[in-house]
Amino acid sequence: MGKPVEPPPGGGVESISLKEALEERYLAYALSTIMHRALPDARDGLKPVHRRILHAMRLLRLDPGTAFKKCARIVGDVIGKFHPHGDQAVYDALVRLAQDFAQRYPLVDGQGNFGNIDGDNAAAYRYTEARMTEVARLLLEGIDEDAVDFRDTYNGEDEEPIVLPAAFPNLLANGSQGIAVGMATSIPPHNAAELCDAALYLIGHPKATSEQLLTFVPGPDFPTGGVIVEPRPSMLETYKTGRGSFRVRARWEKEETSRGNWVVVITEIPYLVSKGRLIEKLAELLNEKKLPLVGDVRDESAEDVRVVIEPRARTVDPAIMMESLFRLSELESRIGMNMNVLSGGVIPRVLGLAEALREWLDHRRVVLLRRSRHRLAHIEKRLEILQGMLIVYLDLDRVIKIIREEDEPKLELMRVFELTENQAEAILNTRLRSLRKLEEMELKRELTSLEAEKGQIEALLGSEDAQWKTISWEIREVRKTFGPETKIGKRRTSFADAPDASTVDLAEAMVEREPLTVVVTQKGWIRALKGHVQDLSSLQFKGDDALHTSFFSESTAKILVLATNGKVFTLEASRLPGGRGFGDPVRLLADIDQGAEIVHVWPHRPGAKLLFCSTEGRGFVATSDDVVANTKKGKQVLNVDDPHRAALVVPAEGDHVAVVGENRKLLAFPLSQLPEMGRGKGVRLQRYKDGGVSDVKVFRIAEGLTWLDTSGRTWTVAKPELDGWLGNRTEAGRLPPKGFPKSNKFSG
Repeated sequence: MGKPVEPPPGGGVESISLKEALEERYLAYALSTIMHRALPDARDGLKPVHRRILHAMRLLRLDPGTAFKKCARIVGDVIGKFHPHGDQAVYDALVRLAQDFAQRYPLVDGQGNFGNIDGDNAAAYRYTEARMTEVARLLLEGIDEDAVDFRDTYNGEDEEPIVLPAAFPNLLANGSQGIAVGMATSIPPHNAAELCDAALYLIGHPKATSEQLLTFVPGPDFPTGGVIVEPRPSMLETYKTGRGSFRVRARWEKEETSRGNWVVVITEIPYLVSKGRLIEKLAELLNEKKLPLVGDVRDESAEDVRVVIEPRARTVDPAIMMESLFRLSELESRIGMNMNVLSGGVIPRVLGLAEALREWLDHRRVVLLRRSRHRLAHIEKRLEILQGMLIVYLDLDRVIKIIREEDEPKLELMRVFELTENQAEAILNTRLRSLRKLEEMELKRELTSLEAEKGQIEALLGSEDAQWKTISWEIREVRKTFGPETKIGKRRTSFADAPDASTVDLAEAMVEREPLTVVVTQKGWIRALKGHVQDLSSLQFKGDDALHTSFFSESTAKILVLATNGKVFTLEASRLPGGRGFGDPVRLLADIDQGAEIVHVWPHRPGAKLLFCSTEGRGFVATSDDVVANTKKGKQVLNVDDPHRAALVVPAEGDHVAVVGENRKLLAFPLSQLPEMGRGKGVRLQRYKDGGVSDVKVFRIAEGLTWLDTSGRTWTVAKPELDGWLGNRTEAGRLPPKGFPKSNKFSG
């Protein structure tokens, strides 16, 4: 390593701690980003770049209804006078203000290619033109009447507004997105008419809560429509705190086609989702075979969105098909809400709905007072001049003589007629041709009118009630312009309850229903043969393995496995190995503990009841649904202590239980004597001096007790002949009837 560099000799060198220098500079950068770039002002809902674009457009006289001007001209003025940043960044902000799929109420009326919902970019600014919309005009209304403060621009040559007068509830109506340093903002758009209703209620009830305001503002209203499926309690919490999110889904409908077929047509997609990217993702999922219910996806959009989804077969349930799409694609998306704004234009704060509207209303009151005072000053100035005019009108000839003959006519006029300097200046500035119009009646009429207006303004400034009445009237006018009966004001996003996820079994829906025959070997290998195979005599097994059990099932079914440690494991029939090989060990498909063995494998039947029993003869009844495990680790159902193990699980279909011990004693008792539970040790079924349980069967007493002998014949003991074995749980029982298998099993 070389020697460290020494500072140059001489004075003027100042030692600074690197940590402090970095902290100071990074704080300055962070503050600049928060205050002047990323967070909107709570009062007008605009960031500085948008405010400067609108201000530049106003100076270019690009009002609604006037001729369009090139966007290059607007961008040039913005970056030249107010916003010394990249021209492309400013143009991108301008484009977004004009996109009706990005802004709920566009502030810019664009002519030319301003991009589209597919994600295509706008044309270059030399090709596009723009002017302001009615919403932008409302935001700027009164800016010439001292409604807001101005500050010097970055080079001190011009002035720019600190905030706009904002006669439109822009913060919530258009929303905002931004990332600052250590904080971000995300405000979804809302319906302006609903915001006006909420604001009017807030004026009448200043202590109204966000919860009460939700009566008027039920939720966001996105420019792209869609359906909000967020539960109301969650939305209430979001609006109270200003933080949360909304689940938004695409709007779809089933459309019948020829020969009994159908398709699903998507007409609206979630906000901020690019349709081009969405279609690409759907096609990708289709190619990767992750959408087994979907046959094809087509984009038939023209002016409106129209995405057509064909099912794999007409028997598919459209609702379940759409649930699978919602789960895997951006057809359902979460729109975040983090109402982090500059409160009063200065302090970054997260506001709730009521606080955000209150900020806007308080700003409107300040604007009203400032405009009123500005108008009052104008009126007073004009009244002073009119009063002077009326004084000199009576002797115009003398006025003309003074002006013609005096060296200092202004001072002479002030002396002769006792005028103020302003009055004398106005008389001197009056053109000769205007003298014929100086009719006394006309002057008096204007004087009376202005004095009446002055009285009204003074009354307004003196009464808070009158101020809020005026603000209410202004808000009602805005509501008329953007009411629900207007094209732009009509609510686009609707509300619905999402289907309960537990009621839609997507795993089952995503698999085609096919008949299967499940085969389990004595050594615990499992496979699934296609179809219901009656004759299994030709099946081959590995080494000295042999058939343990087989049963018919379907590809959509669940297969349950009981292990000797009392755990039940769940396998998906659709994921079982095929019948061409020997299958796979069950241990590979489920995490069965070391030392535990497989007791029984059987198909899950929803709603069925099962009797579990351990080797010591304890057991209980459980519903099949309660024992289904959601993970590979299984579910502990029967609790067993060493050396005992789980021994049996049988269908609990009937009203009596027959239990036979290893001591060859048989006992039958009512099923009602066994408890029904989800997990536990159970109760004793039969008492033994030594040994344990051998077999259990649930049967209907009216049909008698049946069993199979070793040669496959069915034996039945009718109800009257069973009296000797009928008793109560925990009794010892007696030797079984003649013909009972020597194996002590009901199945021979």
